[in-house]
Amino acid sequence: MNNISAFGVKATLLASNTFPQGLIITEFSDDTDAIDVPVLQIADSAMGINGDLITWSKANPIKFTISVIPGSANDRNLGILFEVNRPGRGKIGSRDVITLNIEYPGGSFVQLVNGIITDGFPFSGAQSSGRLKTKTYSFTFESRVGA
Repeated sequence: MNNISAFGVKATLLASNTFPQGLIITEFSDDTDAIDVPVLQIADSAMGINGDLITWSKANPIKFTISVIPGSANDRNLGILFEVNRPGRGKIGSRDVITLNIEYPGGSFVQLVNGIITDGFPFSGAQSSGRLKTKTYSFTFESRVGA
């Protein structure tokens, strides 16, 4: 039997300027994927004019999203990270370099390195049910270590 429960997963985020001591993230949402990683294309292919297969390797950044409970401490801290890295009139973003460690139940881990925050919500939205919308924050990383 394989136990594939994610119960107990935690992420530790280090942001070079804003949170060099790190943030422990455990307050994941219940209405969307808490941790999401899209498919990563590592190669491409085409056919030559005479039907010969042509292939090549392709380097792409690792995209990652994390969804947390709106209004939680994790949401407030990720909101701070988003805002200080958001450029705008009269301000330069913090330009944090981000490292993210994800620890899964059972002892496996992944470390994402040399990243940036790319997307987030500037403030809370509200659903028609009367519930605050889950906050999702997106990151892009250069590389990873671990299983």
